[in-house]
Amino acid sequence: MANTEREKQLIKGLQDAVINYKVDEARKLAQAAINEGIDAYKMTMEGLAGGMEVVSEKFDSHEYFVPETLLCAKALYGALDILKPHIKAKDGGARGQVVLGVMQGDVHDLGKNLIKAIFEAAGWTVHDLGRDVPLAKFVDEQMRTDSDIVMLSAMMTTSMVGMKKLIPMIKEKNPNVKIMIGGSPISEKTVEEYSADGTADNAPNALREAMQMLETLRKGLATA
Repeated sequence: MANTEREKQLIKGLQDAVINYKVDEARKLAQAAINEGIDAYKMTMEGLAGGMEVVSEKFDSHEYFVPETLLCAKALYGALDILKPHIKAKDGGARGQVVLGVMQGDVHDLGKNLIKAIFEAAGWTVHDLGRDVPLAKFVDEQMRTDSDIVMLSAMMTTSMVGMKKLIPMIKEKNPNVKIMIGGSPISEKTVEEYSADGTADNAPNALREAMQMLETLRKGLATA
């Protein structure tokens, strides 16, 4: 019982450290969890990713802006560096692989960085191509890594249109790969029009959507 109470205390502490961008506190609490033999995956998902979910909401509601959000991510990664080596494969080890990047002509990468932070916290391998990424680079990276999902981000309608050309390029090389698109101009209608596999309005929802895509993908391969 005491351990459960301690778990709750550490989870809440990690959430608060991420939300309030306290890097040293996040690292200290992560190390305490390891020293006390408390489950690293639980601390990562409920503590770090749970805190980042609140950060994502604060950003969406304009309570936080780019500088605060980047500091929050720094706190998350500080703790994640300590917790990650202790996450067992059966719990939250490599869930899947994702290629992630911002479309050519677009340098707005905060949403991408939030997604990267939450996916890495959840045990995914993230191949981050950065921003203003040429179309062919997405195709090459998916082929190189054999990633399960390619995530395309665009914050402007001018960069969004490249997705329509890129998605068939990726699918031609690998028909099984799932493609998620995101950014402020993206809607469910865009997903249908561009023949993508899904979208999400924030980073935590992107993770949930990706988990469903991965499950569908692996079931399909198992029955093939």
